[in-house]
Amino acid sequence: MKRLLTLPSAALLAIGLTFHLPLMAQSQQEHSMSQIHITMGGSDGAVFSAHWRVTHNGETTEYREEQGRVPAEFSYEGSALEGTITLLSEGERLTVDILKGTNRSHSSTQGKGGTLIVSIR
Repeated sequence: MKRLLTLPSAALLAIGLTFHLPLMAQSQQEHSMSQIHITMGGSDGAVFSAHWRVTHNGETTEYREEQGRVPAEFSYEGSALEGTITLLSEGERLTVDILKGTNRSHSSTQGKGGTLIVSIR
């Protein structure tokens, strides 16, 4: 008899987990579709300036980084991002990776004054 009581309890638990997983996955997916993550790489210590324009709920907000240093990371909530990044260091390399949901943008430049214009939706 114990086996009969244990199995339905385990089955009920499994059924409960099955119903909750798609809801949690959907919530996480919706969140990740509006999360924009930027990773700045390249030569350690390379100096850059960045001007980001993030659109969220129909409004655009601007963010500036005047003297950023590699490595650096930024995260924003939004439906779209546009950016202008300029390498300020001589003889250095700069890479920019932007991830939003399943969309990914990768750009790089080398040499002082190299400028990247990026966007992701």
